Amino acid sequence: MESGNDTQISEFYLLGFSEKPELQPLIFGLFLSMYLITVFGNLLIILSISTDPNLHTPMYFFLANLSFVDICFTSTTIPKMLWNIQTQSKVISYAGCITQIYFLILFAVLDVFLLSVMAYDRYVAICHPLHYMVIMNPLLCGLLVLVSWIICILNSLLQSLMMLRLSFCTHLNIPHFFCELNEMVQLACSDTFLNNLVMYFAALLLGGGPFAGILYSYSKIVSSIRGISSAQGKYKAFSTCASHLSVVCLFYCTMLGVYLSSAATQSSHASAVASGDVHGGHTHAEPLHL
Repeated sequence: MESGNDTQISEFYLLGFSEKPELQPLIFGLFLSMYLITVFGNLLIILSISTDPNLHTPMYFFLANLSFVDICFTSTTIPKMLWNIQTQSKVISYAGCITQIYFLILFAVLDVFLLSVMAYDRYVAICHPLHYMVIMNPLLCGLLVLVSWIICILNSLLQSLMMLRLSFCTHLNIPHFFCELNEMVQLACSDTFLNNLVMYFAALLLGGGPFAGILYSYSKIVSSIRGISSAQGKYKAFSTCASHLSVVCLFYCTMLGVYLSSAATQSSHASAVASGDVHGGHTHAEPLHL
């Protein structure tokens, strides 16, 4: 099938977590609470760093940027999900879905980049403490953040534009509460080889690269800490990167949890659809022309 403008999709359906109406208020309250805590907590961090001169250091500069990105990241998906629950609607427009994918990829990858930059900051602070302020000067810190933004914007734009070339079938259900790139590609009826190639290459380069940088930085940090003779010195050195290490673990564990739950939900839904098609004696493989 040619991938052109012959197939125009007006909307998708976000299936969310559960079809049971009695669970919707619980899910709404849980995610609203988590969203408010995330937003106000990160705003408090940004406000504290911006108003306290003692916190005007490279580490807290990166932390303020990370807090801002976290606010944007959660605001990309949670408000739409809460609105859908409140209005008893599962609909998201085609344009809204593409926009959500754009910002979701942007802020997710930017999170990874900032975490890797913070790992480099901790590496310099512990392994080269005497040259820390010279290496991590304001110009370098600003350039690291700026380059991270530029790379993530270009990657997100590329992934979103690649989505526009796809044609979709009549099966437009997304087994999650947000539009996710991989799930959207799998819904397409047209050839997705190029999309998958770009998607997995970007994931390997922009996801695996920074993660490898984090692992390398912490391998050097652990090696440097082991060389410290006093237990107090080891504890002090480790405490300077413990908070960042906990954020890294939380971020990657959360991303892994979302991916696994998405895969499980998608597999369950696909089985149900296949079963329904067999019993109904028909298939939904025809392209939708609206």
